[in-house]
Amino acid sequence: MTGSARTQHRPDSHRTARAGGLPAGAARGLAAGLAVGALALGGVVASGSPVGAAPAGTAGPTGAGAKSAALKARPGDLLDVTLDQLRPTQPSVGFDQIYYKLGRYSSTKDEQNGDFNKRFDDWCETNGQEKAATVPPGAKLSDPSTFTCTVPVGQETDETRAAMKTVVVGPGGELYLTDGHHSLTSFLETPDGGPKTPIRLRVTGNLSGLSPAAFWRTMQEKKWVWLRDENNKPITTDQLPQRLGLAGFHDDRYRSLVYFTRDIGYRAPAETAEYLEFLWGTWLRDRVNLDSYDLGSPDSYLTAVRAASEAMSGTAGDTVISDGRTADELGRMAEWNDGKKPTGGEFGKLSAPISDKKPGKLAYALDFRGSLPAAPACTKTLTGKHTGPLVVSSGVICLNGTSQTGPVVVTGGASLIAKGADITGPVQAVGATTVELCGTSLTGPLSVVNTKQRLTLSGPGCTPNTLNGPVQLVGNP
Repeated sequence: MTGSARTQHRPDSHRTARAGGLPAGAARGLAAGLAVGALALGGVVASGSPVGAAPAGTAGPTGAGAKSAALKARPGDLLDVTLDQLRPTQPSVGFDQIYYKLGRYSSTKDEQNGDFNKRFDDWCETNGQEKAATVPPGAKLSDPSTFTCTVPVGQETDETRAAMKTVVVGPGGELYLTDGHHSLTSFLETPDGGPKTPIRLRVTGNLSGLSPAAFWRTMQEKKWVWLRDENNKPITTDQLPQRLGLAGFHDDRYRSLVYFTRDIGYRAPAETAEYLEFLWGTWLRDRVNLDSYDLGSPDSYLTAVRAASEAMSGTAGDTVISDGRTADELGRMAEWNDGKKPTGGEFGKLSAPISDKKPGKLAYALDFRGSLPAAPACTKTLTGKHTGPLVVSSGVICLNGTSQTGPVVVTGGASLIAKGADITGPVQAVGATTVELCGTSLTGPLSVVNTKQRLTLSGPGCTPNTLNGPVQLVGNP
């Protein structure tokens, strides 16, 4: 990409909201109330906006208008949506693939090389508009009016539309994402993106007239849903995440492995099979044991990628890989690394360290992953639906995709980790060791006072929360 104006705004990361300090008596009163099980919050300081909320974008219709547009959509139509309107059709993603994107999006190396930051090119491509054309200082993914793409809206071609992600309209106008979980999660997780980031999706099918049972049956028949977990074990449709975001997904290491073998062991064919990378990942599980590699070491990870990609290109083209698809149908490359030496081609690019002028995808991924704070190990994990008060009095309680109806109280020395949870009721913590809410929807007041080690409500690797209620944060590190 060439041009003279290449400066690019780097937004600040999400900031944790802090209310003004409580008077000592009020803090002692709150702690005493917790000790006797009192659940009402007095004197709560209301925040001006939900913590982690993204700036408003410039999407099309929202709410009832969006549902109405979806219900009328036909296959091939383009729908204007925001990321928080989408429901996943797979339980897992490759975290390292998303970490690569987030690492690169937060880096300035693209700009130093005279390019726009990759997140703008990625957004334009996903929106059917090829690449970024202008990116002035202050441009944000969440507001597409702040930058432009090379192909104007309305002038898309078959080629640019082919790069768009796809969606199926389900009962009630719900939107089920069938391709693009990694790309759109990366947009949601990056600091200038968020749940309200707008994007256009290409409609694959409209099944809104079906009953829920018939809908899921049709989704499975058309292979528009992936019902296997990160360990390749079958799941039910009820176990799918309800929204996008790292907090709601499980990490499938083989899905990441396949991503890094792209254009080394396989190349996505023009007619791509649904969930192609998962099909390759299923096959690789019996051939590459990732437990025998150190995936925190660039050299060891590269060795795993080489073993996997050599197995892919080295198998016969008519070998059935998964779901009746052959290696050639899934894009097997007849020559490993396109016939180039390990120091060249895509494998050579992948091998470039983070210190390089143009680091490899793997280097970006490991660098970003290494920057994330480690969460304490769960002593108890709650999933599914729970009704009634939840008192966390010791250890580390994790709510993973949990639907909690009722107050949550965290007492001194205990820890609460909530990822992708839905909580209806107040959440109160006084003197907790660690409190972490990521990708969580809370309807009710939040009060966190005097956390001992860490309070996390936003930041790298923490999916934005939706906090519907007053927020009080006092005396936390």
